[in-house]
Amino acid sequence: MDFTSINITLIGLIFIWIGFVRSGLGFGGAALGLPLLLFVYASPIYWLPIIGLHLLIFSSFTLFSKIGMIDWENIKKGFIWILPAFFLGIFGLIKLPDFWVMTMIYIVTLIYALVWLGKFSQENKTKSWMDKVLLVFGGYVAGIALSGSPLIAGVFAKNVEKEKLRNTLFVLWFVLVSAKMISFLFVGVPINLEISLYLVFPAIIGHFIGLKFHQEIIKKDGIYKFWVGGALAIVSLLGLGKIFLS
Repeated sequence: MDFTSINITLIGLIFIWIGFVRSGLGFGGAALGLPLLLFVYASPIYWLPIIGLHLLIFSSFTLFSKIGMIDWENIKKGFIWILPAFFLGIFGLIKLPDFWVMTMIYIVTLIYALVWLGKFSQENKTKSWMDKVLLVFGGYVAGIALSGSPLIAGVFAKNVEKEKLRNTLFVLWFVLVSAKMISFLFVGVPINLEISLYLVFPAIIGHFIGLKFHQEIIKKDGIYKFWVGGALAIVSLLGLGKIFLS
């Protein structure tokens, strides 16, 4: 793409943000970054292979060093509900027009924002059957746009020890994103390898900042989600307005 210098600066800042969220929380890099990238260039299918490739790179580094801190049992249980919906979502991304995919991304992001602003606690309020619904819906949204991670992470947070949660989620994302990247290659979606490698550098900055502040983010999770929720709500409403008014 022939991006302007302003576009390139914004993209770099967004990928710092994505790296920070991904390593700081263990989830949400795509969910909290893709809506911003769509303001720069409104094509989910352009950005998703780049985000996916980065997730594979950074999750690999983390997993190799912390392989013993993973809850494999909950991963197996979760995949039973996540994977079928995830593959349906992949089909939707490849077949649906950008208009519908972008609309769904902004609507789901707005839901996240309202949930976070309302300080809703999935850990205390969801029942077993609701957990399964969230895993299925989260898997479908992840298949479409890699944006279902907050829904899935909320369920896993109930059942996985806090010390193992981030690394367990990294394994989950690694498997899902690997399948998504294979599907991209199979149908001929451009991976944009050159720009992906350039954007690794700002993502590294965000990644190490996130690693440094991971414990603080966990301790002040409510404050973090309140402010991010407000920002996401504004971004989502602006995005929906742009889609329907253009």
